[in-house]
Amino acid sequence: MLRTKSVFSPIDRPNDGLRILVTRFRPRGMRKTRYDAWMPSLGPTERTLRAGQSGKLSWAQFSREFRREMFLDGPIDSRSRTIKNHGQKFTLRLIKRLSKKGTVTLMCHCDEDQEQCHRHLLRALVLSNRI
Repeated sequence: MLRTKSVFSPIDRPNDGLRILVTRFRPRGMRKTRYDAWMPSLGPTERTLRAGQSGKLSWAQFSREFRREMFLDGPIDSRSRTIKNHGQKFTLRLIKRLSKKGTVTLMCHCDEDQEQCHRHLLRALVLSNRI
């Protein structure tokens, strides 16, 4: 099962399973006990995040840009002719497999009830057949 929630919501260990913080920035003063793993590369880039927060990007534009970022080749790809990273595809596949065997919760610092949050886009991407 793949769930989403705010990292500030109450911790529910039996139902949360593996708690993954999927933001580029970890909030200052946040205890590491609030999450099991931090995967900053699964958050939107700083440029996209700031453009979305300031209103320079609509939600639809933000969504498209975030999805595109998830499949961008990394700088390591330019060093290797044969082995390509293809963005976060392998990490997304790992999360998908883990969520089939147990519960995985993707977390962000947005409010629990915030619908326009990248954690929901990320969940949909993991559950899609695109990866």
